[in-house]
Amino acid sequence: MASERMAAPAEAVPDPFLPLPYEVVSRTAETPDTVTLVLRPRPGTPPLEFSAGQFNMLYRFPLGEVAISISGDRTHPRELVHTIRSAGKITASLTQATPGETIGVRGPFGTGWPIDRATQGDLLIVAGGLGLPPLRPALYEILAHRDRFDRIEVIYGARSPKDLVYYDELQTWRSRPGVRFQVTVDAAGRDWYGDVGLVTARLPDTRVDAARTTAFLCGPEIMMRLTAQALDRMGVPDRAIWLSMERNMKCAVGLCGHCQYGPSFVCRDGPIFSYRDVKARMMLREV
Repeated sequence: MASERMAAPAEAVPDPFLPLPYEVVSRTAETPDTVTLVLRPRPGTPPLEFSAGQFNMLYRFPLGEVAISISGDRTHPRELVHTIRSAGKITASLTQATPGETIGVRGPFGTGWPIDRATQGDLLIVAGGLGLPPLRPALYEILAHRDRFDRIEVIYGARSPKDLVYYDELQTWRSRPGVRFQVTVDAAGRDWYGDVGLVTARLPDTRVDAARTTAFLCGPEIMMRLTAQALDRMGVPDRAIWLSMERNMKCAVGLCGHCQYGPSFVCRDGPIFSYRDVKARMMLREV
């Protein structure tokens, strides 16, 4: 009888449902209800590599976990950065985390911003409210390779000056040559010297070549819909307009169905979608 050959042991595959321990190393208050946490892997936990636009599931014992976009520099894999707004029990607890505490991390999940498709043309980035953190890793990557793009314009809007995140970094970005950065707020007092109005009101002032423009949008869904429609009318191809969608995500791997968006699952097929693919869905209520 021929001797049986023992199969080689399969390489261990990380369990997508197992949170890994990360230590909070810093906490920065961005606004009265929003903080930025910097996390580092505990000893024995491998660093996490991600693409700009992806998200993690952050676990806060014993409350559970929540999907939060990654908002740091992908060239520093041993530092995970998440900007979190207190909007429920889990996020409220996460925003109260202090250095030295442990947070569970699952991820990264989802698709990233198609930065390579934007090279050799103009790039327009539009962020509303807490839509800037998911775009921040893309901004780091784009600014690090400025020569790959033609004109770059960024429009960032918030409800009021006190709701602007990364305030000091905004000043650095705005003073950088080769990038036009507009900041606007919905309402402000007399001590605000910037623009007042919706982000869509700033679009006619952009200097991009519409036919050669790629647009990245992130913010409240109504803002993205109105902005995408305006860009469509300006002549930006719908296939070149990309949006980061948000839904209630639980499993993060397309099994539970909580984040179903028409025929897609936001956690698996998104969160980044082409406007061409979701244009019809965005016109329907409760999809």
